[in-house]
Amino acid sequence: ETIADSARVLSRYLDGILIRTFDFKEVEELAKHASIPVINGLTDLNHPIQILSDLFTIHEKLGHLDEIKIAYVGDGNNVAYSWITAAAMFDLKLSVGCPSSYTPKLPKGVTIPDSIEITEDPIAAVRDADVIYTDVWISMGQEEAPEKISLLKPYQINQPLVDAAKKDVLVMHCLPAHREMEITSEVLEGKHSIVFDQAENRLHLQKALLKTLLS
Repeated sequence: ETIADSARVLSRYLDGILIRTFDFKEVEELAKHASIPVINGLTDLNHPIQILSDLFTIHEKLGHLDEIKIAYVGDGNNVAYSWITAAAMFDLKLSVGCPSSYTPKLPKGVTIPDSIEITEDPIAAVRDADVIYTDVWISMGQEEAPEKISLLKPYQINQPLVDAAKKDVLVMHCLPAHREMEITSEVLEGKHSIVFDQAENRLHLQKALLKTLLS
């Protein structure tokens, strides 16, 4: 069955659709033909509701989003791309630290504002950062990727890297985490970590999203 047909049928049955898929174009196709709200739960390109809840968490901790610097360090994946989108929308200062072969994949025609930098130096990325953020290096289906892991090792969120940021920096990870790979247990369990508050806030943000879309 085509996505268009599925969208029309599901619109007769449901009040809303949340879709997690690989290709972002499938989300666009579903939304085009559905007569009910469609939520992008995750694609290979982006992960918008994750970043919405992360912004909520940062605001909860700092009381504002003004003039803060966020450092995303690691694999330039869909979460990194979504941070670039959010930084452009909310005029945030963002530094993405990643190897050149794993920079975020931007659609053709998309330009990065001056407030966003992409660097291969993880120390430079976190310098003066209010928030350090990372995600897994290896997703489902990529379990055997030793070359990727080796290339990303300098981008691990460990205590020396945290010490290179502001003294009261917040550390975030969207979970699940591969401890001792992209982040050490020392940092994940340390005083800078707000990872589990961040996880809880996904629930609250998504309740708010549903209320907004369905009321």
